[in-house]
Amino acid sequence: MSKRGNRQLRTLLIVGATSIIKLAKRGLKVPLWIRTMLQRRPVKVVSVALANKIARTIWALLVRGGIYQAPAAMLKS
Repeated sequence: MSKRGNRQLRTLLIVGATSIIKLAKRGLKVPLWIRTMLQRRPVKVVSVALANKIARTIWALLVRGGIYQAPAAMLKS
């Protein structure tokens, strides 16, 4: 994520991603790439990577229009 953009939005995305990772450590089901990355990288690096992915998803929804649909892996219990 670029530091040239909106600083407050970037901070909010990273805080949100960090909270998802904290919940993942407590048992929340997260995608495999996050779990494997947590084994190899520090938590803050994974948080920024997740925030970047969330930002790209938001951007794509805004540009193309549409409704967010969670990946099938996230829907399985």
